[in-house]
Amino acid sequence: MKCLIYIAFTAGLFLTGCLKTEGILDIKGKVVDEKTKVLIPGRELIIQALIRTDTNMVSINVGQTSTDSSGFFTYSLRKVKDAYYYDFYLVGDSNYAFRTNTLGLMELEENAQFLTFQLRRLVDLSINISRKSKNPAFDTLYMSMESDGIDGRILFPYKLDNYGQKIDLRLCWIGGKVKSTVRTKAFADRRTKVDWELFRNGKKRVITDTITCRREAENSVNFGY
Repeated sequence: MKCLIYIAFTAGLFLTGCLKTEGILDIKGKVVDEKTKVLIPGRELIIQALIRTDTNMVSINVGQTSTDSSGFFTYSLRKVKDAYYYDFYLVGDSNYAFRTNTLGLMELEENAQFLTFQLRRLVDLSINISRKSKNPAFDTLYMSMESDGIDGRILFPYKLDNYGQKIDLRLCWIGGKVKSTVRTKAFADRRTKVDWELFRNGKKRVITDTITCRREAENSVNFGY
């Protein structure tokens, strides 16, 4: 994830050499935990100018900064001619999910010295799956997950201890002997939904479980079928 961001940023730097700028805006701000409001140090921010073309909006990287050891940042932003919106991309990691904040130029200028960006905390989630039925000899199970409405595949990469056969791009188990653990991340204090689709004896059955993952707890879901 971070490698892709840096590649995009480097490409953006090349493009900025052809851009017309119109003045510098000194900005200051902080990055905080969305719920606790605790300041987050060492958080990288990538800034993109949004320029409208005849067909769509084009994002151009114009700067990069990070919060200091106290969670604050300062930056001298070169304003791009004809850019009336700016994206502030906050890089994610295993503790906080990435987030993009879009600010209009007027809003950015009015609040230049008092910017606040919030990040949502991620916590560990283990999903334990085991097949208990003896009949039929084989069936198929698919699993999907979303946390606060965001697909789990986008939110954070799965780590899978899988003793069934994995096919397709989804989580899938085929056969009669299944014992597996999916290790992933979910938003703290937000609703996480796990869906299973079980195909058995030519019929489809959908099972849903929900959990609100806590910050200071071992969060897990157990599914036996």
